[in-house]
Amino acid sequence: MKSALVACGAVLALAATGFGALVMLLVPAEAASEVPSVPLATVPEPYRPWIERAAADCPRTEMTPALLAAQLDEESGFRADARSTAGAEGPAQFMPGTWAVWGHDDDHNGVVSPHDIGDAVMAQGRFMCSLLGQAGASGIADDLRRPALAGYNAGWAAVSEHHGVPPYPETQKYVSDIIGNLPRFEGATLVSRIGGSGDGPDAVRRAAGQIGVPYSYGGGSPAGPGPGHCADGAGFGDGRCQAETTVGWDCSSLVQYAYWPSRRLPRTAAEQYTATAQRPVTRDDLQVGDLLFWRHGDGHVYHVALYAGDGQMISAPKTGDLVRRGAITDMPTTDYLGATRP
Repeated sequence: MKSALVACGAVLALAATGFGALVMLLVPAEAASEVPSVPLATVPEPYRPWIERAAADCPRTEMTPALLAAQLDEESGFRADARSTAGAEGPAQFMPGTWAVWGHDDDHNGVVSPHDIGDAVMAQGRFMCSLLGQAGASGIADDLRRPALAGYNAGWAAVSEHHGVPPYPETQKYVSDIIGNLPRFEGATLVSRIGGSGDGPDAVRRAAGQIGVPYSYGGGSPAGPGPGHCADGAGFGDGRCQAETTVGWDCSSLVQYAYWPSRRLPRTAAEQYTATAQRPVTRDDLQVGDLLFWRHGDGHVYHVALYAGDGQMISAPKTGDLVRRGAITDMPTTDYLGATRP
């Protein structure tokens, strides 16, 4: 992990020699629309309250807003008018027979419709909650979300017959896509759960909106995510330079973006530590938005993250990874330098 994370501390000096990261740094905030777009961890506003409510109504711990959001994205791309050639309707793609069982007038508009966002999402939640219960009682040795999702797609009878995700290419892709996309939507739901006001909580909410965006060495600026570059072994993956073709963030560009423009932090992790070191924070006094730093034995600061509360942080870890929330203890304890408050 150490060698992969050195990228965060050295990028500005490399950019000054002509690499693309410096160009990205100089893009003004109002030019953000010109930065290549990426699939951000967002959920359309009309869906958010219904997703939260549907998840909260299910007692199963496996049921989360992110699971429902990722499933809706896979089913319809959040299109309320979606219809399939097989006859499935609405954002949650209910077949008529299944809709007759699970559909209610949850939005109280006098119509029970699979095209009504409230009705569809609440029905999706009830159906998935039931499938998670069946998966839990089945004895299937798997992440219970997988057989439940397979049951939604192929029917529980197929899951029961094969004692797990059935060997249907469509169903296997469906399950894999949804589980793989969960990090994107975990960020979206985390945004709404970060309380407090001020620069720190605002910065963490902004960073949480980037969960699921790829790591890109040298990529990103105050204007948004961007392609990076490769140098001195950093930015490479699978034997090729991934950074040049990856629109994303490295650890320090994510932190810079999160605080911009209320706190105009410098570009690298080392510079960010120097700029904030006069305001140190102990582990017992950490607040949401504080900066966490790690260094090598020679004193070089190689990683920075945002404290998100409850022992968690938001960071862009390394090439091949995504911006994500994780425990502070995921990083080497012996490398922990300390925390500061911007």
